[in-house]
Amino acid sequence: MQRRDALRLLMAGAVLPAFTPEVFAFFREAHPAAGYALRTLSSHQNDTVIAMTDLIVPATETPGAKGALVNEFIDLILTEWATEEERTNFLTGLAGVDKQSTELFGKDFIDADRAQQTALLRSMDDAAMSEVGRASRPMDPVRKPYTQMDGNFWAVFKGITLHGYYTSEIGFSQELKLQIIPGAQHGCMPAGSGVGEA
Repeated sequence: MQRRDALRLLMAGAVLPAFTPEVFAFFREAHPAAGYALRTLSSHQNDTVIAMTDLIVPATETPGAKGALVNEFIDLILTEWATEEERTNFLTGLAGVDKQSTELFGKDFIDADRAQQTALLRSMDDAAMSEVGRASRPMDPVRKPYTQMDGNFWAVFKGITLHGYYTSEIGFSQELKLQIIPGAQHGCMPAGSGVGEA
């Protein structure tokens, strides 16, 4: 599977449990190794991403997006998978979050309190949902295949956060309590010899 094809699948909103083991393993390998150093996000952008992802998937009985290092997953996607145009659009959208926060609260997103941050993300979600209702994109055979990386920043951000979390070890094993390859088959009846059994 090529990365661009995988990114289209990832951002098309495919349901995680429907992934084949091979596709899921591909996304698991997309998570950075321990000690990953950011390559696209600046320190401020990274802090903003962490704050936003933490509001989308907060810690409960299990770690949330912050604990699953979804910010590093997003940085890796932007660095190695996204096109230059997609990366620019994403970073412009991220800067727009600070702009809106400054207009509303007089401070950057990371300096706003949690209630202000939540209110801003909810307003972005409402705007994105109303945009989905109005949007219609004609098929153009010359244009590259459409992915949500081309769309509304908040929809892209939310989608990549959820995929980053649920394909992480924490999201998949601890939150969903799933195994990519079950360890063994445990039948409910003992196996007989097979001879003379009806």
